[in-house]
Amino acid sequence: MTRSTKIFYIICLILVVVMVFRYFSVLKKMKSPPTGEVELVGTVVAEPDVRETNTKLTIEIKVAEDRPPQKILVTVNRYPEYQYGDNLKINGKLQKPTIFDDFNYKNYLLKDGITAVIYYPKIEIRRGRTSTDFSVYGGVLEFKNKLREGIYKVFSPPQSEILGAMILGDKNRMSLELKEKLNNAGIRHITAVSGLHIMILSSILSSFLPFSVVIITIFIFVLIIGFQASAIRAGIMAGLMLLGRRLGRDYSSSRAVVLAAGVMLVINPLLLFYDVGFQLSFLAVLGIIYLGPYLKKKLKYDILASTFSAYIFTLPILLYNFGRISFIGPLVNVLVLPIIYWIMILGFVFVLIGLIFPMGAWLLGFPLWFLLTYIIKIINMV
Repeated sequence: MTRSTKIFYIICLILVVVMVFRYFSVLKKMKSPPTGEVELVGTVVAEPDVRETNTKLTIEIKVAEDRPPQKILVTVNRYPEYQYGDNLKINGKLQKPTIFDDFNYKNYLLKDGITAVIYYPKIEIRRGRTSTDFSVYGGVLEFKNKLREGIYKVFSPPQSEILGAMILGDKNRMSLELKEKLNNAGIRHITAVSGLHIMILSSILSSFLPFSVVIITIFIFVLIIGFQASAIRAGIMAGLMLLGRRLGRDYSSSRAVVLAAGVMLVINPLLLFYDVGFQLSFLAVLGIIYLGPYLKKKLKYDILASTFSAYIFTLPILLYNFGRISFIGPLVNVLVLPIIYWIMILGFVFVLIGLIFPMGAWLLGFPLWFLLTYIIKIINMV
């Protein structure tokens, strides 16, 4: 056993011990506030989750002086719109999240630190955001909104919905019909920012920008899309890959995956048990790492090997959580995945040019629209 391997195992052991300690510590602190009719004052502490017919707000409230702040999820109408940092007075019925027969909504929210919910309460904005409330995250969200406006001005649904999900992480803004079609085709994963998306971004940037700028840009991108599990994992892996290149050392994908998982679980140990996206993300990468090389010898094509290896490794989780799989999914993936690279490149250039030169964005929008329409045609045929 080499010295580097020993160090790696020691780091893994430390991460496991810290993760176990953090798991019980987090659960102990997360106590649901009293339920029933309440009047609360809280602050919007995350980007509003805007959907087709409603918006979900993550609100931080102070329950008692001797207890840490608690997070609740408030479902409101699509309009009026609320922003990150808004201070709200809420009157409604505070409830514990429902546990359905096939879905534990309570645990799903618990991973994000949310312990209670309120549906369609009466809301009064006590004090909206002002210039004195500016924060780095608030500034990033304002920048994201400008990018989003550029997408929705040039493209109409469903093209705008797919591009917004791939570039900005706006997967919840997609219509239920589009989500169902993507599920049936087995390519819903292309709208969740993953290792594929971030590896493309890092490869593009590293070709003409210094290491430090690339790392900062990747971090900002992960911040923009809301710190999704798949994006954090991919961001850590991309960072380790770039650092390895800079130091002149071999990049070990398997070790990068383990370290990425360890760091994420130390920060939030509940992801391991309650976040299906986290589970699927890591299983897909492990499949590509360990099964991919073997299938490549048989299939001769990287894209086929990666698609089938990721599909096989995630199959148990898909069956357990969703009770269905798409048998045509591997074929649709083969038809769609090769153009994701070009959509990502053109998409990033499109949104950035749109901030400076809107007419240039319109011109670039034509090839981008064609690629997005190709995906839509494929899923409509399934």
